[in-house]
Amino acid sequence: MRILLTGASGLIGRALQVLLRDQGHEVVCLTRSQRPTTSGLIWWNPYAGQLPPESVDSFDAVVHLAGESIMGRWTAAKKARILESRVKGTRLLCETLAGSGKRPKVLISASAIGYYGDRADRVLDERSPAGSLFLSEVAQAWERATEAAQRSGIRVVNLRIGFVLNRAGGGLAAMLLPFRLGLGGRVGTGRQYMSWIAIDDLVGAISHALCTVSLRGPVNAVAPHPVTNREFTRTLGQLLHRPTIFPLPAFAVRLALGQMGQELLLASTRVEPAALVASGYKFRFPEVESALRYTLNVTG
Repeated sequence: MRILLTGASGLIGRALQVLLRDQGHEVVCLTRSQRPTTSGLIWWNPYAGQLPPESVDSFDAVVHLAGESIMGRWTAAKKARILESRVKGTRLLCETLAGSGKRPKVLISASAIGYYGDRADRVLDERSPAGSLFLSEVAQAWERATEAAQRSGIRVVNLRIGFVLNRAGGGLAAMLLPFRLGLGGRVGTGRQYMSWIAIDDLVGAISHALCTVSLRGPVNAVAPHPVTNREFTRTLGQLLHRPTIFPLPAFAVRLALGQMGQELLLASTRVEPAALVASGYKFRFPEVESALRYTLNVTG
């Protein structure tokens, strides 16, 4: 397939490019660089609404991962950038694809399990209603921005991505130093659920969705066995051979990180990948211990 990719320089995008090219696909990346200096790049400016229509013609599939990082303190300006980067870019891409001469058969557009909000220990699948947190509102607007592509007949998959396990970046990478220093511990009560996925399974799920015509609409990209923060903490400490006796109180999370800490670290989201499992996707790492062991290259 000839595949158009946004967010190619991000954690997921880099890993996905390797997999898709290994599978023999041609990958062309959208970039905000004014003057792409290598082949395989197409310029766009999602904030200014600039994407030449002819540049997106004749692709078999599109994977859209671009968006402002959610990391960092959520000031009003930061929250506006988080929302705007997702909605404006997605809407521009989808409207341009819908009006192109030869539309792709499928669009995989990133979303997030933040869609469901803080739901304690309730088991959630793709039919579960949206929550009311800021990230819930962002995910809903993000998914609505794909409507032009859906109306044009493109098969759209809204991939609701969970906590990605990758030692090269993201949340897990940020945790490793304090844990290796023996300063790790549960966050808050530790009873909140973490719905996670190994990076290999995430890019595998995207590849699977590209070729599986039964998948459309919301698809949860999480492993089948979510764990509580307490379980995750204990497992990570055991694999690193470090104690996990320094809990991070909820008030300290809120004081240091504000709303971001509340929604990313203290909220509980227990999500199952019902659509992926029903479509026949086989997880390489369904259990958190094996996923962390592989991710961290831990033996014995």
